[in-house]
Amino acid sequence: MASVAVNQAPGSPSRARRWLSGFRKRETWIAYLFLLPWFFGFLALTAGPMVASAYLSLTNYGVEQIAGFEPTKVVGLDHYHELLHDPKITLALKNTLIFTVMLVPAKMLVALGLAMLLLRVSRKLAGVFRTIFYLPEMAPKVAVGVLVLTLFNGQEGIVNRGLEAIGIQGPFWTTDPNWIKPSLVIMTVWACGGTMVIYLAALAGVPQHLYEAAAIDGASAWRRFRDITLPMISPALFFTFIILTIAGFQTFDEAFTAFFGAGSTGAEDPDAALFYSIYLFRQAFRFFDMGYAAAMAWLLFAIIIAVTLVQILVSRRLVFYQGGQR
Repeated sequence: MASVAVNQAPGSPSRARRWLSGFRKRETWIAYLFLLPWFFGFLALTAGPMVASAYLSLTNYGVEQIAGFEPTKVVGLDHYHELLHDPKITLALKNTLIFTVMLVPAKMLVALGLAMLLLRVSRKLAGVFRTIFYLPEMAPKVAVGVLVLTLFNGQEGIVNRGLEAIGIQGPFWTTDPNWIKPSLVIMTVWACGGTMVIYLAALAGVPQHLYEAAAIDGASAWRRFRDITLPMISPALFFTFIILTIAGFQTFDEAFTAFFGAGSTGAEDPDAALFYSIYLFRQAFRFFDMGYAAAMAWLLFAIIIAVTLVQILVSRRLVFYQGGQR
């Protein structure tokens, strides 16, 4: 034992420590090995296309370049300058903003109302109702776009027939510019199951003793909802607010299927349904102006980043965390 102690230099790592250090290195490399598919997917499917689109936005890459008639040339910021003078860009941004402002609070309110109703349902029936409320989330977006034309047809639509049954003359939802966006909002709010599940989990985490103490103090149901429920679930509300805002700015499927489908000729396309993503898609894959479409994509990215930063700054005073920070 003495010879072992003499041979081992003071401060040198023991055999167990050396083995543990080697094990940690092997464990690290194994972790990197499992992360490698994600890194590859991120570089090939996200970072790479972003760099390529940034380059395309600075070039004249279009139908002539795709066909090989003309070489691709760098045009600098010409596309971004053109964005400022394109009236369709202003129209598309306006439509997208109005749609998002209508959609986000409506979807949040409906999802929160359904989540609060599910809390009052017995456990045996809660699973059934959760499934029923979540099923519209599974519906294909293209099918929802077709349903818009079927349900909201001004003459033979089911919605207008139901309104006529109670003595109300329904509007021409799909042809009146003032009602096109509300009809799309209604069909989009219909699929609020994902948001509802988030709110349901947040509501289940609210401490019950807070409600009991407020009831003892004589607080009304509205006061308990305003002073306890909303602050305690504000992180979930803030999260869905950001996600739904981003989704609203990127809305495409339902409106494109309903108003800009394969049978569209372009002459009768309603301007009220021309959202930014639809105009971007048409520039890229109908007119094959890839450089201009790439510039549009980066403009939308900048707008979403700016709106998200504003939301984060505002949330510091409105979002309550149980740790006591806002």
